[in-house]
Amino acid sequence: MGALPYAFGVPDALESSLLSTDLAGIVLRNPVILAAGTAGYLDETADVLDLSRIGAVITKSITARPRPGNKTWRIIETRAGMLNAVGLANMGHEVFERELGPRVARVPTTVIGSISGFSVEDYVAVAAAMERIEAVPAVELNMSCPNVSGGMEFCSTPEMAGLLLREVRPVLQRCRLFVKLSPRTYDIVGVAGACIDAGVDALTIANTYPAMAIDVETRRPRLSRTTGGLSGPAIHPIALKLVHEVHQGVAMQAGVPIIGVGGVMRWEDAAEFILAGASAVQMGTAIFADPRSPQRVAQGLARWVRRQGCASLRELVGAMETDR
Repeated sequence: MGALPYAFGVPDALESSLLSTDLAGIVLRNPVILAAGTAGYLDETADVLDLSRIGAVITKSITARPRPGNKTWRIIETRAGMLNAVGLANMGHEVFERELGPRVARVPTTVIGSISGFSVEDYVAVAAAMERIEAVPAVELNMSCPNVSGGMEFCSTPEMAGLLLREVRPVLQRCRLFVKLSPRTYDIVGVAGACIDAGVDALTIANTYPAMAIDVETRRPRLSRTTGGLSGPAIHPIALKLVHEVHQGVAMQAGVPIIGVGGVMRWEDAAEFILAGASAVQMGTAIFADPRSPQRVAQGLARWVRRQGCASLRELVGAMETDR
């Protein structure tokens, strides 16, 4: 038997053809995206990862005012992933726009701006700053922050989500609006539907899961804030189910793309998200263990598309087959 074609890699031109991804009119080289903060503010991983080989990078979440974040420990490893309680540490939107805005155009891949806030006014201010940075084509709104006026997370109900997005959407005339949903809601399909009704261009599903760890010798929590967000392999099957539910429930009919996130460590994890209905995936925890893993995931996806007899990854989005 002869050697399988491209058994050890797919030529760059063919990989780009197989994996080219359209997110609401933004064309990415491939569907592999570095999750918010994974590359620092912009390109701090460039010395270990060729950013030109991935689809996009998402900035660290930017808020209206500078935040020092939580004290250490704020990132710890668990048996099935990672816990983080960074506390949205960042320089604030004014410094980001002034000092890093001019650098965005020099990053060799698409840069998506991540925004967070604790009030509608916060989100509007940071969205406006991202809109002014011409090299940023899209904003990912982190909806997992509590509303200071009422204490509820904006992602907790369809009504809260709609309240926020109806104010942010008009600010973004040039930028596409992606919304990162939290699993901490009783009705993620309803929240996704409210986001779509408010005019979002893509949905990221889903953020981290509340969790904690305890040092049994000191009897103290391992994180300085006691609890944090769990990411990594442990959450992958749960996130996969949420992507499937939202795709089937509202996104497919509305034509709104989904970005799957949660425990993508290998290309097979990414392929599962694609079959469940995601058009792209984000990677975060895996990069802490292996900074070059996104390139391997992209190569694995390209070979998979070829084996499936497809001309493009797009043919496999939501293509899971069932007996029902």
